Amino acid sequence: MYEETPRVELTPAAEDLLRKLHASHGPLMFHQSGGCCDGSAPMCYPEGEFRTGGSDVLLAELHVEGVAEPVTFWMSRSQYEVWSHTRLIIDVVAGRGSGFSLEAPEGLRFLTRSRVVDA
Repeated sequence: MYEETPRVELTPAAEDLLRKLHASHGPLMFHQSGGCCDGSAPMCYPEGEFRTGGSDVLLAELHVEGVAEPVTFWMSRSQYEVWSHTRLIIDVVAGRGSGFSLEAPEGLRFLTRSRVVDA
């Protein structure tokens, strides 16, 4: 089934950072959990490093120009239930988030913005 409005999109800044991270780490994935603080931020890992399971939903395979493999975007099912009426926009902001996300040493962090979509 084709969705006219993508569930997840990337800003140009996010695409630029993903190209840089891909050059250093190879294929990538995102996971966004329902935890507090940075646990609710999108975390970027080498593809397959974060184990997904039945409590996770694959929302998108994001295509970044210049990167051969799509970047998968996973979300915990409980978080998805809360955000299911939105389009997620992955952006980059200055500042270092905590956690194990690959962009942390760059002095940047990924951030999810959202826009309500028709159900």
